[in-house]
Amino acid sequence: MKLSLGPVLFNWPNDIWSDFYARVADEMPVERVYIGEVVCSKREPFREQAMGEAVERLQRAGKEVVLSTLALVTLPRERHRVVATAEDWTGLVEANDITAVSALAGRPFAVGPLVNVYNEGTMRTLAGYGAKTVCLPPELPLTSIAVIAKAAAPLGVDTELFAFGRVPLAVSARCYHARVHGLHKDSCQFVCAQDLDGLAVDTLDGERFLAVNGIQTMSQTYANLLADVPALAAAGVTALRLSPHACDMVAVAKLFREVADGARDGAEATTALQGLIGDAPMSNGFLHAIPGARYQLRAQA
Repeated sequence: MKLSLGPVLFNWPNDIWSDFYARVADEMPVERVYIGEVVCSKREPFREQAMGEAVERLQRAGKEVVLSTLALVTLPRERHRVVATAEDWTGLVEANDITAVSALAGRPFAVGPLVNVYNEGTMRTLAGYGAKTVCLPPELPLTSIAVIAKAAAPLGVDTELFAFGRVPLAVSARCYHARVHGLHKDSCQFVCAQDLDGLAVDTLDGERFLAVNGIQTMSQTYANLLADVPALAAAGVTALRLSPHACDMVAVAKLFREVADGARDGAEATTALQGLIGDAPMSNGFLHAIPGARYQLRAQA
């Protein structure tokens, strides 16, 4: 079972962002690192120098680097940026919007969890365009994952699954973060940088509900598939994706590595993981075909 680190979805200050990728390069037991702006193109210009330095350091450390593209392409400059990334980068580029596939078709590429790959037919179609790894949408149940993974194997496509972190649920042209602060999207003042793990959203009754990250809606809960790793391996999943958060991600990755290698029990590792994320609730309900925000200890292999 391979381990991948997904792109940082939040608007972290450059010093925190750069220090994070330095630790990833030097300490984190992952084979593949996705890096790049997925949520808001306004953040990209402030990250260009740090991005180049991070990519170089990750490659020196022996990590496979995949460039991630935007999840919602709405402007000509955003479309041009996707095309330029596809043309300039010699490694894998990750499509997080189906429109990026046209720019990537004919060369090997990756597909992110925000693209709706819900059946084996879609998997075969993407493989025909050149997809070599597909991170399935986090809302799929284990039965569907097994069917899609079975179709992917003879095509030489890796089946990846979102295994840790707040679940990306939707994106919108509107910026929720800006609106909460009484700002417009075009003059947002980058207020999303105030919330390193997203802004919690409660119901009118004060119950935990969702989280917002710029234009992105996320789960309040943190996905945790540690105890489900044996069942996922049996279903044909070949890689697990960890989504970066402000907790000790090196320690999180080590827990997943130990469980994937059979060196630690998933239930025991889950207890340790809860200690790393504090009082944040965990979930794996989608995998078990129950409400997504719920947590069930173990899937049946």
